[in-house]
Amino acid sequence: MNFFTDNKDLLFHLHHPLMEKIVQLKEDNYKEKDSYPHAPLDFEDAMDSYEKVLEIIGEIAADTIDPNAESVDAEGPVLENNGVVYARGTRENHEKLTEAGVVGLSLPRKYNGLNFSFVPYVMSAEIVSRADAGFANIWGLQDCAETLHEFADEKLKEKYLPRFNDGATAAMDLTEPDAGSDLQAVQLKAIYSEEKGTWLLNGVKRFITNGDADISLVLARSEEGTADARGLSLFVYDKNAGAVTVRRIENKLGIKGSPTCELVFKEAPAELVGDRKMGLIKYVMALMNSARLGVGAQSVGIAEAAYREALAYAREREQFGKAIIQYPAVFEMITMMKVKTNAARSLLYETSRMVDIYKAYGFLQETRCLSSDERKEMKHYQKLADIFTPLLKLFSSEYCNQVAYDALQVHGGSGYMKDYPVERLFRDARITNIYEGTSQLQVVAAIRGVNNGAYLKRMHEYAEMPVKPEFEYLRRTLRKMTDQFEKTNHKVNETAEEMDDYLTFMARRLVEMAGNVIIGYLLMLDANRSAEYTKSAEIFIRKAKADNIATVSFINNFQNKDLDAFRLK
Repeated sequence: MNFFTDNKDLLFHLHHPLMEKIVQLKEDNYKEKDSYPHAPLDFEDAMDSYEKVLEIIGEIAADTIDPNAESVDAEGPVLENNGVVYARGTRENHEKLTEAGVVGLSLPRKYNGLNFSFVPYVMSAEIVSRADAGFANIWGLQDCAETLHEFADEKLKEKYLPRFNDGATAAMDLTEPDAGSDLQAVQLKAIYSEEKGTWLLNGVKRFITNGDADISLVLARSEEGTADARGLSLFVYDKNAGAVTVRRIENKLGIKGSPTCELVFKEAPAELVGDRKMGLIKYVMALMNSARLGVGAQSVGIAEAAYREALAYAREREQFGKAIIQYPAVFEMITMMKVKTNAARSLLYETSRMVDIYKAYGFLQETRCLSSDERKEMKHYQKLADIFTPLLKLFSSEYCNQVAYDALQVHGGSGYMKDYPVERLFRDARITNIYEGTSQLQVVAAIRGVNNGAYLKRMHEYAEMPVKPEFEYLRRTLRKMTDQFEKTNHKVNETAEEMDDYLTFMARRLVEMAGNVIIGYLLMLDANRSAEYTKSAEIFIRKAKADNIATVSFINNFQNKDLDAFRLK
């Protein structure tokens, strides 16, 4: 079994028409083909490499990570000598992937990476998440390497980046007991020691995923007398310094194999990443966007696993003389699971392609001047990535929870027992719409795309893309939904001028309307490329249309006094 080759949806998204442009940018016209033996000669060669590496990861996911998932969930990591010891299965998973040479696959070849684009990297995260969402957190923290690659100086890059291919683990040490979502309240102190010639970190971090990692990116207050984001800088800490102790490992509901730690920094030596005062404003915001994309991949992976478990059980389980999948109440649930998984996956890889393009241009401009058209395109895709990332995090995590919930329901009482993997998947899913920014915070980020017209502009761009005649009926429906969204947004903004808190109250409804339309367009375009996605497109758009109509009805019938009715007295 192979978790890449057994899922044709992955190959479909890997071979999106935009990939040729992405690969050409990433490989800078394949200029490294004479310098590195494994560098691709052309686009076809690069795509062949992507597929082969994803097959390796898919095989390890199916043969090692997935079979280990239950024991890892039961055993979990333990605290020994103020440090973390992974569960046996976690160690085996990491060793297999390291031996295969696929850790740090998106890093440049000069740092022992494979120089893969973001799409196959995100795809690897989905594959691993399907096998074990807890281990996917350890795998996905390679995002820290990307942040170092993007913002650190060459000395730090040469010191730290080659270690990832050797199996170094990573963590992003951001949150504190009094600074969760509000990262500008971080108080861990960073003071430069002239005597030691290094920065020293002192303080406590809490809820740190994979907290006892080999390489950690730490957000700390470097400017005395400050209390906001402008006083924060980003540092890299090496576990070999031995100056951080793990106070405890949290006992969590799910993702049990991923250690979530409380850390104590005592005179911990660290090195500054980039410029002082830019830690939160620039570097952590970029890191968080990557992490949110990672949670999107994790959510899709969990949803895929839950859907498959429900489908297999419904085909085998008989009640009243026939398999339960033959009952409408069940087959509707399972169909909607697949539709939601396809919807989240389309949004995931659309966002990944946007990130791929603007980041590729960003690295290219370090070696040559971009043309005016290239700069314009880079800014275009960066703006799109900025508004699509919170939308992805919101929809994928919420769909993940819904799919896992329904998968357990399909199993009935058996699903509540630990005899079936769906119980673990249900627990693992619950964190996805909490960490890396709750769903409520994603709405706060996404509402900007509603109010500045960015989502509406993208809807119109999708509407103008060519589709086959047989999909014109879907495009007509989506254009009507686009018009409905525009009018509703205008009405909400008009009313907001007369009513305090009204726009904030309606924000999630507007964001969900926008997401319904955008995902509808994406699924229509998927169906245009492959008829296999026609059913998903039809069902999703029909359901989205009904949901948006209900939202419009709620908004149109809402009055001033109604807002107070929602407040607890």
